[in-house]
Amino acid sequence: MDFPRLKTNAVMQYPAIRDLEYANALLTFVDASQQCYREAVDSLRRWHIRLDLLDEWEISALQFFFGLNEGGFGTFTFVDPWDGTEYPDCSLDQDSFEFQLQSEMRASTMLIVKQNRT
Repeated sequence: MDFPRLKTNAVMQYPAIRDLEYANALLTFVDASQQCYREAVDSLRRWHIRLDLLDEWEISALQFFFGLNEGGFGTFTFVDPWDGTEYPDCSLDQDSFEFQLQSEMRASTMLIVKQNRT
């Protein structure tokens, strides 16, 4: 399953945010010295997808996709809009779908997609 696209064939709108997250750990010894180490080899990506001016079809497609994934439970493929790289094991980083209807054909929402560690 792929993340849904808007009518413009885009997955997100600007301004867009992409974060890199590293799995670092800090171990404190009895003598109060510390050692920092990585729990994973590479970073994980997280995309903050803010969508505005959506029509009824687009917001209902996102709501349907959210329901199919049962919030953050399901996994799907997400294509990074910055470089076109396809990440096959991603999930939503939220368990509730909230959106606002400003007027006819004007809805907005915010979704966070995270890359899972495989």
